[in-house]
Amino acid sequence: MFKKTKNIDTAFRHIRLFSIIFLASCVLIVFLVVSKSYQLAAQTGERIYILANGKALEAYSAERKDNIPVEARDHVKMFHHNFFTLDPDEKVIQSNIVKALYLADGSAKQQYDNLKENGYYSNIISGNVSQTADADSIQINTDVYPFYFLYKGQQKIIRPTTIVTRSLITEGYLRNVSRSDNNPHGFLIEKWRTLENKDINVQNR
Repeated sequence: MFKKTKNIDTAFRHIRLFSIIFLASCVLIVFLVVSKSYQLAAQTGERIYILANGKALEAYSAERKDNIPVEARDHVKMFHHNFFTLDPDEKVIQSNIVKALYLADGSAKQQYDNLKENGYYSNIISGNVSQTADADSIQINTDVYPFYFLYKGQQKIIRPTTIVTRSLITEGYLRNVSRSDNNPHGFLIEKWRTLENKDINVQNR
């Protein structure tokens, strides 16, 4: 009888030990599955699919702070390109100016109003003038917010008889705003002003 009792006690200990090991294994497996699921979800969240020409291209997201200098330079470049790229067509002028004004505050609108009041855009249309702006360098100071920028480029004015190249130097500040279709980088140019805009070359056609 004692032997049976001892066998039952030993069997109970074995079952208890097996149950503890099994339970610990289940807890460990659940922990690993949950951990891997979170890891996979995080990795999936970093993937971005861009639709271009009917094809899905995979890209990876990154912290915005890693891309601020690149995005800020492109924002400033886009603004100057849209503001200064003009053709003798009222719709083209209006379209480009509207795109530019989405990227800047009232300081850009004020310059636009001054040019319009002085008949600048009317002269472009009546004189069949085209102009473009190309950036030479864009300096961004991301150490202090709002971010100061200095734009240096060249403005080319194509008239029926001459091609005039002008230096173009402007400065301003960038502050963060919400991203949108009209403002994909999420910056707004403030206190924008022209430091230099003078002829550096005149070529007869």
